[in-house]
Amino acid sequence: MAAVPQAVTRGSRVAGASPKGILRGSRDTVILLAFVLVPFTLEMFWTFWPALNSVYISLTRWDGISPPQFIGLDNYARMWSDDTFRLALRNTVIWLVLFGGLSVLGGLGLALLLDKPRRGIGIYRAIFFLPVVFSLVVTALVWRMIYQPDGVINSILSAVGLEDQAKIWLGDPDTALYAQILPALWRQIGYIMVLFLAGLKTVDPLLHEAAKMDGASAFERFRYITLPQLRPVSTVVLAVTVIDALRSFDIVWSLTQGGPYHSSELLSTYQFATGVQGSQLGYGSALAVLIFVLTVGTIVVYLARSLREEETA
Repeated sequence: MAAVPQAVTRGSRVAGASPKGILRGSRDTVILLAFVLVPFTLEMFWTFWPALNSVYISLTRWDGISPPQFIGLDNYARMWSDDTFRLALRNTVIWLVLFGGLSVLGGLGLALLLDKPRRGIGIYRAIFFLPVVFSLVVTALVWRMIYQPDGVINSILSAVGLEDQAKIWLGDPDTALYAQILPALWRQIGYIMVLFLAGLKTVDPLLHEAAKMDGASAFERFRYITLPQLRPVSTVVLAVTVIDALRSFDIVWSLTQGGPYHSSELLSTYQFATGVQGSQLGYGSALAVLIFVLTVGTIVVYLARSLREEETA
């Protein structure tokens, strides 16, 4: 009978944890919680709470000084009778399509050209990535000099006999918006190139070799092997591009401030002009909420479509 208590005692010692182990486990748990909760608390304070607060402010009439007055959805209803808002919305859609589409195509093209190892490839990659290092304000100042009436572009046009095509590029309502897309692309393409280069490293070269031996053309190998393998990084590229397109502000504001005559006005610049400069914080917050909805909506639609394609594949 004495063997039973001894066995129970021995089993209890094996199954039970020592006090030091319990203390060590508790300390590790506290450290892990600290690493999670401290950044989350800071994020709540600096990001989530202001974002949620802006939703409430969008339902008020507030000049930033007097107490806010709750007006419901009046700020959102006001948008559809605001001619400047409709123009800014149209320009934002144009900016999203051209800036987003051309930056993705340009970045993918450069990534394909610079993916294969060759002599001096690192220098070429650094050259194309260099504009990303510059601040957007500095980029805008450089391109402002290029677009001057006596700047580089008009000088080149005059040198090749196209003096009649010279314009005041940033002062013409027909060209101001499109002229600002170029410096934005100049900076964005290098960033997208790096993302696609990282994605191309995950493509198995043996698949290309097998397809090449089977007689597949370069385009067929790109379409049926490379593109499907790039789907994960394409999701990241889409999210980055849409966010950068809809929050584009620095270049436009530094070059034209949305002018002339609101011809290059974007939702981001109009939100700043009305909310901050115009002291219409309620209406400005409503514009900010709309920008957020457009950003999230575009990304969610793309993700839903991608999931459906994966399920049917």
